[in-house]
Amino acid sequence: MPKAKKRRTGGKLENDVEDAKGAAAIRPLLDAVDRLRHLKVTQEGIQLPTIVVVGDQSSGKSSVLESPAGISLPRGQGICTRVPLVMRLQDDPAADSPKLQLEYSNGRVVTTNKAKVAYAINAATAEIAGSGKGISDAPITLVVRKRGVPDLTLVDLPGITRVPVQGQPEDIYDQIAKIIKDYIAPKESIILNVLSATVDFPTCESIRMSQQVDRTGERTLAVVTKVDKAPEGLLEKLTMDVVKIGLGYVCARNRIGEETYDQARVEEARLFKNHPLLSKIDKSMVGIPVLAQRLMQIQATIIARCLPDIVKQINDRLIRSRTELDQMPPDLNDTGDAVRAFFHIVKKVCTSLEKILVRAEFDDYPDDCYFHGTARIAGMLNRYAMKLPTECPKHSDELFLMEEIRVLQETMGINLPNFLPRSAFHVMLKKKVEMVGQVPQDLVNEVWEYVEDLVMKILFQHSENFPQVQPSCRLAIQSLMEKALARSAQHVKELIEMELVADYTANPDNMKTWAAVMEGQKKFMESVENNSKPTKITITLEGFGEVDVCHLRMHADLAGQAFDLRARLTAYWKIIVLRLVDGLALHVVRGVKRLVENDLEEELADQLLGNNMAGVQQMLSPLPSTETKRDRIKKSIVLLQQSKEVVANTMDRITAADEV
Repeated sequence: MPKAKKRRTGGKLENDVEDAKGAAAIRPLLDAVDRLRHLKVTQEGIQLPTIVVVGDQSSGKSSVLESPAGISLPRGQGICTRVPLVMRLQDDPAADSPKLQLEYSNGRVVTTNKAKVAYAINAATAEIAGSGKGISDAPITLVVRKRGVPDLTLVDLPGITRVPVQGQPEDIYDQIAKIIKDYIAPKESIILNVLSATVDFPTCESIRMSQQVDRTGERTLAVVTKVDKAPEGLLEKLTMDVVKIGLGYVCARNRIGEETYDQARVEEARLFKNHPLLSKIDKSMVGIPVLAQRLMQIQATIIARCLPDIVKQINDRLIRSRTELDQMPPDLNDTGDAVRAFFHIVKKVCTSLEKILVRAEFDDYPDDCYFHGTARIAGMLNRYAMKLPTECPKHSDELFLMEEIRVLQETMGINLPNFLPRSAFHVMLKKKVEMVGQVPQDLVNEVWEYVEDLVMKILFQHSENFPQVQPSCRLAIQSLMEKALARSAQHVKELIEMELVADYTANPDNMKTWAAVMEGQKKFMESVENNSKPTKITITLEGFGEVDVCHLRMHADLAGQAFDLRARLTAYWKIIVLRLVDGLALHVVRGVKRLVENDLEEELADQLLGNNMAGVQQMLSPLPSTETKRDRIKKSIVLLQQSKEVVANTMDRITAADEV
C-alpha cells in the first residue's frame, strides 16, 4: 500500500517561519491581529488574516478545537455552535491554572473557568441568538491563557446542516452558508476544513463551500477526524487528494468518553504508531500536536504576508476619513459663523459659474458636457439663427408676387403713378416680422431654463453640507430667473417693436442687395408683357430663383412695383435677421455675465440675510444626518488611529526582539 506523501504548506512560507524566532516572533504578530479584531477594524473594510474552522454537522469540529486548548466546548444534538466563536489561545508560562474569559456584545467581559466554560458559552449564545435553535453572526470571543497551549486564534463557525430540525428556521442552511462565506471569502482567510473519515470527502458540504472561494485549495488545510472508525481506504483518500487540499491533510483521533486530553493524545500517538493501516500515514500528517504546529506556521506566515497591506489600508482609510471630515460642514457657533459660511458658499458658486458660463473653463467638469455652459448657450444661439429664415418668409403655396399685388391694391391712393407706396412696404414688413416674432422668445426661454438648472446644480453641490438652506436658495434662484426672463422678454419685445416702428439701416449691404435683385426687373417685365409666349412662363431671377410669371399678365400694371417691393423686402430682411441674431446674442451674453458677477449674490443675500437673517439661522441647526455622519467619521478616525498605533507598537516589539 502506498505511503502518503508529505504535503507542503506553502514552500517559501514554511521556510520563512523556520527562520523566525519561534513563539517570540509569532506572538507580537498574533497579538496585533487579535487587537485589531477586538477593535473591529473589519468594520472599516480591512480584512484580517484569520483561520476559519468549517465543517459539516457532526464532523468532529468541536473535538478538533478542544484538543489544542484542553477545554470542553458545548456539545449536544443538532447545531452546538450557533454564533461565530473566536478562540484565542495564548501560551502563558507563568499561569498556574488556565485563565478563561468571554468577550461579546460590544465589550461585555465574563470570566469563567474550565468547568464552567461550556455553560458560559451557552449563556452568551442564548443572549445573542436567543434561547432556541436560531443562529447569529455576532461573534463571541473566548480567550484562553494557559501554560503550553499554542499561540493560535481560530474562528469556529456553525456546523453545516441542510435539513432544519424542530425549532430551527426553514432557511437555516442559507443563514449558515452566508455566515461561512462571509468569513472564508476574503483572500486573507485560511480555511481549516474538518472532514470525517467516515464520509466521502467530495460529498461534504464544507468542501463544496470552500471550493467556491478557494478553487485551487491554496488557502485550505483539512483535518480528518474519526480516523479510528474508518481507517480502511483513508490512505488512498489522502494520497489521491480528489478535493484539492493545497495546504495538506492532518489526521486526528477524537477524544473518547471520559478520557483526559493528555490521555487522548497518548492514545492518538499509539493509534498512529501501531494500527496496521493508520501507521502507514506519514508522521508529519498525524496528530493534534502536528496540527497545532502546522496552524502556528501557517498563521505566522499569513500574518507576516498580510501585515504590510493592512498597514497600507489603515493609512489610506485614515487619510480618506480625515479628508472626509474636513469636507464636512464646520461647526457653527453663532450667526457670524453662519454668515461667513454662507458667503463662502456663494463665492464658490459664483466662481464656478463664472468659469463655465463666462470664461469657458471646464476643468471642474471635463467629461460632463452639460456643464460646458458657454458651448451649450452657443449651440442654442446657432439653432436660433438657423430657425430665422434667411429669405423673406412667405406662404409656400403663394404664387410669385401675388401677396405684394394684393397689398399694392389695398394701399393704392390718389397720387402720381409709378411711385411705390411706403405704406405697402410697412404692411408687408409687419406681416413678415410677426411671422418670426416667437422665435426670439423661444430662445430666451431655452437659455434661462438651462441657466436656472445649471445654477441650481452648482449651488446644491457647494451647499450639500447645509441642505437646510437649499429650499431658501431655490426660491432665490427662481426669483432671480423670473426677473432675468422678464428682462429678456422685454428686450425681445423691444427688438420686434423697433423693427415695426421704422424701416431703417445704415448697412450698405441693403442697397447692394436691392440693386443686384433689381437688375432682373427688366427681364421680368419683358416676360410678363410678352403675350406671345406659352401659358406657363418660367424664368430664373437673382434673389428669387426659378419662378412662374404667367399669372402676373393680368396685373401687368402693378407687376413692376410688386417686383420692386419684393426686392426691397428681400434686401432689408437680411438686415433684420442680422439685427435679431446679433442683438439677442449680445443681450444673452450680457445677462448671463450680469447674473454671475452681481445679481446672484445679491438675490441670495436678500433671501437668506433678510428677515433678521432667518435663512442663515437655519445653518446653526445641523441636520441629524449630518451629525450622525460626523460622529461616524470621528469614530472611524479614532478606530483607525488606534489600529495604526497597534501595528506600530507591534513593529517596535519585533525590532526590539531582533536587536536582543
